[in-house]
Amino acid sequence: MTAMTSDAAAIGDRLARRNAVILAVATALAGANTTVMFATGAIVGAQLAPVRSLATLPISIFVVGLAAASLPVGMLVRRYGRRTAYQLATFAGMLTGLFGYLGVTLASFPVFCLATFCAGFYASAAQSYRFAAADTASDGFRPKAISWVMTGGVIAGVVGPQLVVWTKDALPPVLFAGTYIGQAVVALLAGVILSFIDIPKPKPAPAGTVSRPTIEFFKNPAFVTAVICGAATYMLMNFVMTAAPLAMIGCNHTIDDAAYGIQWHVIAMYAPSFFTGSLIARYGAPRVVAVGLVLTALSAVVALLGLTVPHFYAALVLLGLGWNFGYIGASAMVAATARPEERTRVQSVNDFCVFGVMAIGSFSSGKIVTTYGWDMVNWVVFPIVALAAVALVMGARRQPVPA
Repeated sequence: MTAMTSDAAAIGDRLARRNAVILAVATALAGANTTVMFATGAIVGAQLAPVRSLATLPISIFVVGLAAASLPVGMLVRRYGRRTAYQLATFAGMLTGLFGYLGVTLASFPVFCLATFCAGFYASAAQSYRFAAADTASDGFRPKAISWVMTGGVIAGVVGPQLVVWTKDALPPVLFAGTYIGQAVVALLAGVILSFIDIPKPKPAPAGTVSRPTIEFFKNPAFVTAVICGAATYMLMNFVMTAAPLAMIGCNHTIDDAAYGIQWHVIAMYAPSFFTGSLIARYGAPRVVAVGLVLTALSAVVALLGLTVPHFYAALVLLGLGWNFGYIGASAMVAATARPEERTRVQSVNDFCVFGVMAIGSFSSGKIVTTYGWDMVNWVVFPIVALAAVALVMGARRQPVPA
């Protein structure tokens, strides 16, 4: 590496560190918005849905919002830059709170589902914060930049559930009305925080470079493996977590018990991010993903051992840890397969695939937990973990195609 290249990398890493700190705060606020929906969506759905099997439909609509926004957010980033695109997305976060308030005060299930769709749109943009911090980072610092941003989720794991506990009865007699107003305020604050990021617009392809069609991405074994592992990890996390609050209420545990269960789950999702990047740099992303799959399977084992509050909490913590290693590892694998000028497009395609698979799992979660019970939700985990493990082993045996 020449001295000029080394200096450029150092400058890029300094900017990446600054942006990572700002994006970590924005992740905390956006994550709090999402955590509120995870903690309350199925409970409100059970109150408002015309039939009980549709109780988790609002969370499924949230996932549809995630998938639907992944490509549009990528296009906004390419056209206007990350700062403008992300600030526009926080408007969807404010609409989440306002529609959520209207949904519960008017006892309207469709309006509440509209709120969760907006929440999914906002969360989709927030998911790409991890890639934004990597835009100016060197190859060596990129995994750490991604994990730095993810640490904001630790704060989200505290703020979101506490927002539910403190505000659920703030505007009586309507449960959670005050919570959703709080959501709108948090999203507004996130928009202000995001005005301070400094990320150059994505570079156009070099002169004479022919842009690769999307299908070419899927000819890269490393990309396909990363997508499969990321999709499996995220789908299982959402699948089990969506059903957990409803299962806890069904086992006569309280709303606060369910909210704190989600709190420990979200903290476990993001707390390892302080060192996940270092683990990836030292041992490689595939090994970290493998650990994530093992932890996800262990969470199902614990959940099947009992229905007490500690059993739920331990299972949700293991589920969160499994998501962290599996998803951040897969994200690092995706980032390594992209050329600089096509990074946002590759990330958008990855997120569309991941969230599309999530939607399928989320739609089935409510039906399974209300018809077959909490145990069946956890039995579903094992074959999907096995499928992802096979893909990871097969991908490791094949020679990856360089970006």
